Amino acid sequence: MKLGPFEVEHPFILAPMAGITNSPFRRLMRRMNSSVVISELVSATGIEYMGQKTLDLLRFHPEERTIGLQIFGDDPAHLVKACQLVEKLGADFVDLNMGCPVPKVVKRGGGAAMCRDLPALSKTLRLMVDSVKIPVTIKIRTGWDSETRNAVEVSRVAADAGIAWVAIHGRTRAQAYAGDADWEFIGNVKAKSTIPVIGNGDLTTPEKAVERYRTYGVDAVLIGRGALRNPFIFDQAAKVLNGQPYRIPEASDYLEMLDAQRKLLEETYLDRGSMVHARKFLAWYSAGFPGSGEFRKKVFTIPEGPELWSEATRFFEESVAKRDNQYLQEDFLMGGHG
Repeated sequence: MKLGPFEVEHPFILAPMAGITNSPFRRLMRRMNSSVVISELVSATGIEYMGQKTLDLLRFHPEERTIGLQIFGDDPAHLVKACQLVEKLGADFVDLNMGCPVPKVVKRGGGAAMCRDLPALSKTLRLMVDSVKIPVTIKIRTGWDSETRNAVEVSRVAADAGIAWVAIHGRTRAQAYAGDADWEFIGNVKAKSTIPVIGNGDLTTPEKAVERYRTYGVDAVLIGRGALRNPFIFDQAAKVLNGQPYRIPEASDYLEMLDAQRKLLEETYLDRGSMVHARKFLAWYSAGFPGSGEFRKKVFTIPEGPELWSEATRFFEESVAKRDNQYLQEDFLMGGHG
């Protein structure tokens, strides 16, 4: 199927998530059949000063394609330079985060605050689009608060500036991650938009992902927390969309996935960094399984990598066999990511 300028396998895409969508996880999710991956947000001002930690966040592997690198900031000149660096690094597109609700980002005029001044936004987007040959995309929220839900207007500004697509998280900045994502509103934006619209919010099962995609007519959907709870969700959703059955993953599927992620983390990070990332992903994957609470306690106390992965193997071997398959249909860890 066509998504903006790209040919993609299906409309189910890994959402960019701060502290989560690093290169090893993006590679893993491409192997797990996410059709596109996007980096966690990277500061354009950090790029301006060429800080090593910032530059490390921009690294990607050819296996990740189609890959977008997401930037954020409030200074148009910094955003333009960041776009040019993303292009120079060889990414397929640059994504501008205009949805982050975090106070330290919005108080400077970045993230969700960018959508409050449409004339200034128009100038910034035009500068960014004109500065590079690769596509520029944006991710926004429905609006600042319930009184100023202006995503329709933002999408018009984006289209006029040459933006390739707009992804919309179905909550306002004021909501952060509370309440339910408003898919009716997303569908209304799609109906009035002249560029592709990607929906995002509360897609915790493959069935929900397909239902939202079909019902609201969006061009694709972003899956965030759903992939952390169920990393098999992209392939499952693609099968549901095509009218094919999918099987619930067995212990062997989890162990194969964990072994792949362990190797990717160890290839990318030093021992300490690998452990930091491993702990948070194991905690996410285990949510809802029998004994997950006790397992998460162990995860954050085990000091050495071999022991950590050995404990993870034991947990998933035992817990997958014991689980109630309905756990995949339940809400979970609902704070913090889309």
